[in-house]
Amino acid sequence: MPNIYDIRRRGAVLFMIATVAVAAVFLLISDRLVDDLSKQERDRMQIWADATREIASANPSDNLDFLLSIIEGNHTIPVILVDNDDNILDHNNFELPEAEDEMSPWVLSAANEEFLREHLTRLKKTSNVIHIVISPEETQHLYYEDSVLLRKLSYYPYLQLIVMIVFVAVVYFAVTATKKAEQNKVWVGLSKETAHQLGTPISSLMAWVELLPSYGVDEEVVGEMDKDVNRLKVIASRFSKIGSPPSMVAADISAVIGRAAEYMRSRISGGVDLKIELASEPLRVKLSDSLIEWVIENLIKNAVDAMEGRGKLTVSTFAETGYAVIEVTDSGKGIPRKAFKTVFNPGYTTKKRGWGLGLTLAKRIINDYHHGLIFVKDSEPGVGTTFRVQLPLTVQNSNAM
Repeated sequence: MPNIYDIRRRGAVLFMIATVAVAAVFLLISDRLVDDLSKQERDRMQIWADATREIASANPSDNLDFLLSIIEGNHTIPVILVDNDDNILDHNNFELPEAEDEMSPWVLSAANEEFLREHLTRLKKTSNVIHIVISPEETQHLYYEDSVLLRKLSYYPYLQLIVMIVFVAVVYFAVTATKKAEQNKVWVGLSKETAHQLGTPISSLMAWVELLPSYGVDEEVVGEMDKDVNRLKVIASRFSKIGSPPSMVAADISAVIGRAAEYMRSRISGGVDLKIELASEPLRVKLSDSLIEWVIENLIKNAVDAMEGRGKLTVSTFAETGYAVIEVTDSGKGIPRKAFKTVFNPGYTTKKRGWGLGLTLAKRIINDYHHGLIFVKDSEPGVGTTFRVQLPLTVQNSNAM
């Protein structure tokens, strides 16, 4: 049965597919409009070329008003008419750098000549040309640019695509943020209610622990029970503070990790060989010790489950390029490479019991509260897994290294 994360991911994929399909339809329609307009402009230029040919071959007595009206009726498409030697015979609809002489419009200034030559060179590299056969000895060539309307329309699909991408991104992130906020409210409420419900039995247990020595219970047993009751008190306190910014203080991360690992040593399977390898020098990090302890305990529990209660487990700390590094390495069944990132997603679990939230909360504690990183460093099925946590060292540590 797919978990919540898988359902959300599939929904997101379907949403993106639908968006791409809609965008593709709009782009296809726009592209066809551009093609149709381009063909219409070529047809207009063909009529313009035919009129030019008819005027060139007409008798002086022929009425050329209609043909001239066709030539003069082009107010949108820039054109350059040249002969076989590339002499410019006519031009229209170009914004020339200098005003033309009204008395001699066919005489080009040097600046206008250079301007039109540049456009002619560029147009020769396109297919926008119509060859006009005036006579067997004379052929003229009509080069034309796309009209302003066509150029604007050709940019429209890209503008439309950008607007659609921005719109979809805004909608997607708005919906995601709303869902995340709702989920956070649910988890905060659930956590505070859990802490409230745990308060009464924990207080009762603390009272009973104080009475046990009077009943002749071994002091060592009472001491261990007292540790567990105090641990429950700490856990309840953690749940009650969820949703509120944790208190962050500078401390030696190795001491915190060592304390958490030692607590877990007597509470995991005897078949697990736990080794604790701490850095020789203090690694000062700004942290919440109770939250970091929770992360390490969670990683150790997951490692023990992966080894099914038997194997080698190593918890180590060391410094590396401005970071305090914690690694938890087990000899368990390993994690497939494709699941290196998804193990931190809500609902991901390989166990028959549990909600699959341990690593999700661990990632939030490390990333959001401690501005660090937690990830699967390496893993091989049947060999084992190493989880790595990186926390930025304080300024004092960074200068000392």
